[in-house]
Amino acid sequence: MPIESIPKFTDPAAKLWANVPSHAKKLLLSNVRCRHEVTITDFAGKVVGGDLVLQGLCSECRGDVARVIEMG
Repeated sequence: MPIESIPKFTDPAAKLWANVPSHAKKLLLSNVRCRHEVTITDFAGKVVGGDLVLQGLCSECRGDVARVIEMG
């Protein structure tokens, strides 16, 4: 999924994600922990407690992974 594509984001999450610079998006997506550092794929986004939460799949084992991006 292209980084700029956000079809599964809630409206508030899409607004927050749109404000993250492209270079930071690439870093955030490629630095997710599973068994080790992996890339998150097939992700969706929502806002929880003011922070952006990305939930998706590990690029290697296809297990569930998540990334919390503190927005405050």
